[in-house]
Amino acid sequence: MIAYSDGEVRRQFNVCFRARVVGGGLTVSDESHEASWFTAEEIAGSDMHHTQRLCVEHALSRDTPHAG
Repeated sequence: MIAYSDGEVRRQFNVCFRARVVGGGLTVSDESHEASWFTAEEIAGSDMHHTQRLCVEHALSRDTPHAG
């Protein structure tokens, strides 16, 4: 559960994929307004909820799938 400073409370589900680009282009959808590629170094300094950071850090540091 995540309680935001504006009073909103929600259950969040994070899915992180480690991938490599093989073609095509990065685009937005109805659920997003921006999409970008980031290096591991750029991610380290980005602002995100601690549950998202745990997921990303796990994906960058291990070779095995993880459910958390």
